Amino acid sequence: MTRTPLEAMLRWRWLSLALLLWAIDQAVKYQVTQTMQLHEVLPIVTGFNWVYVLNPGAAFSFLADAGGWQRYFFSTIAVVVSGVLVVVLWRGVVSRIDALAYTLLLAGALGNAADRMRIGAVVDYIDLYWRTWHWPAFNIADICVSIAALLLIANTFRSRAAPLEPGKPHAA
Repeated sequence: MTRTPLEAMLRWRWLSLALLLWAIDQAVKYQVTQTMQLHEVLPIVTGFNWVYVLNPGAAFSFLADAGGWQRYFFSTIAVVVSGVLVVVLWRGVVSRIDALAYTLLLAGALGNAADRMRIGAVVDYIDLYWRTWHWPAFNIADICVSIAALLLIANTFRSRAAPLEPGKPHAA
């Protein structure tokens, strides 16, 4: 399959966006770790605190107390998924929504994997709450993964309503 310069540029655009989001995530995490004490809470407005916590597990602290093996398990999964996503984005996907979702998923996977490989846990800093109920703390990488999941789900329903022409992927 021959690629035009425009198709290659579009593919680089998605990969560049993933790297930019990863860099922003890492920069904010670096600032948090350098300017705050672990478990410190800075109230911003009612319902929102800036915090510094470490999550050695996955989403919602899943397997956080598993003894340390989860660091390597989740890092391996993130690296493998990231590699697959780079290949998928480079080959081209069917829609811009899919390309954006894969880009966000790639940025989020790389952001949290970098933390796990560097310090053994993910740095979280956004704390949303209502009265005494707190949502588990999260970060920009988690936001990227969550938006990616929502986009993929929404696009699945959209695709069912309007079938695409088979065998016609494009650079998005």
